[in-house]
Amino acid sequence: VHVNMPLHTEISIIGDFIKLYHIENPGMAFGINFDFKYTKLILSLFRLFASFLIGFYLLKLLDKKTSPLLLICISLILSGAIGNVIDSVFYGYLFTESYFQIAEFSPGNGYEGIFYGNVVDMFQFPLFSWIWPDWFPFVGGKEFTFFEPVFNIADSVITIGITMMII
Repeated sequence: VHVNMPLHTEISIIGDFIKLYHIENPGMAFGINFDFKYTKLILSLFRLFASFLIGFYLLKLLDKKTSPLLLICISLILSGAIGNVIDSVFYGYLFTESYFQIAEFSPGNGYEGIFYGNVVDMFQFPLFSWIWPDWFPFVGGKEFTFFEPVFNIADSVITIGITMMII
């Protein structure tokens, strides 16, 4: 079994507005990563712990017969968290390295052990781009794309759940 696209491949779905990628994110949101031996393990364990806490909180809310809308919000956040946990805990164990090649499904022969996997991101919706004026400090003359991050479905449902709670 092969993953459909090699790392960093881009497929335009609707012009330049919706793009499909295959990016293995080794760190946190926006690719933030700390160069520390146990960063992946700590991050995976934190995601797992946070998922258990959110699940426990959801069970408490169910006992209190809380608003269905709040239950939906927390359920969305929990489901997204679990999706990212599955990637970070198992992806490295189940798939071979995909840098400059196609990742192969090979349980036990992956590029890392359990808890050291990357989270796969695949969607990008760049809304618009511009070039900063040369006189602008630090970024003058550089291109900027609004909403450039690549994300996955789990990230989307977490964002929807949090946004609904805020509103």
